Amino acid sequence: FQLLVIEKPLLILDFDGVIVDGIKEYWASSSQTFLNIFSYQEKEIILLPNEIPKTFKAMRPWVHHGWEMVILAAECSDQTSRLNLQGIEKFSKNYSKECSSALDRWGWTASQLQEALNQTRREAISNNFNQWLNYHQPFSAVVQRLQLLEKEGFEFAVLTTKSIEFTNILLNSFSLKPQLIFGHESGSKIDVLKQLLNQRIIRGFIEDRRTTLEKVLKDPKLRSIPCYLASWGYLKPQDRKNLPSGMTLINLEILREPIPNWP
Repeated sequence: FQLLVIEKPLLILDFDGVIVDGIKEYWASSSQTFLNIFSYQEKEIILLPNEIPKTFKAMRPWVHHGWEMVILAAECSDQTSRLNLQGIEKFSKNYSKECSSALDRWGWTASQLQEALNQTRREAISNNFNQWLNYHQPFSAVVQRLQLLEKEGFEFAVLTTKSIEFTNILLNSFSLKPQLIFGHESGSKIDVLKQLLNQRIIRGFIEDRRTTLEKVLKDPKLRSIPCYLASWGYLKPQDRKNLPSGMTLINLEILREPIPNWP
């Protein structure tokens, strides 16, 4: 007789802003990366505050890739930068363009900054692993919920723009064992979701970036995926308002409910 393997339905979660709050680590790593590059290029040392600048925190919901945080750290450090002169509202309105302009102004490339950031993280992990780990605060209610999923007959996957290398280290430290992990090396989130949908039943996608969920809803091939916007994540001021059909704002109270009861 033939043995049938029945796959469990899959819940997919973003990582930063959904499973973990890493704002302390973002500032520590991106400001250190900026200092490393700048000091090397200019042969001059500048000091950045240990405390996270309000501007850096406020810009976090717009960040899509790690290298952008290095640019934001650089912009925060320079009183004459467009970010400091224009303010958060203007800079965020043309966020992608402003980041590109800032790259040109500093004479850097995105790939150069991404690699430098990865290197800073590797050094932090090898020099003071516990400190690096403590910079990441897991959302304890989310971690506890994911640890109960298997008993409910569900599995979960992590879909992030962080690298798999660092995501794995953190998931292990939170005692979380997802069925699958996809990082920035895996391709775009939309492409990964399409591949997964061919193989698995997807019960939901929890993400704190509204624009990503909007892309999912606009794609005819992905319309069957229930989209949840994490209320506890890095949301822009307007993100909670006028959600499109197919997107639900999920809070920690709903998250604790059995999945069949979710809206």
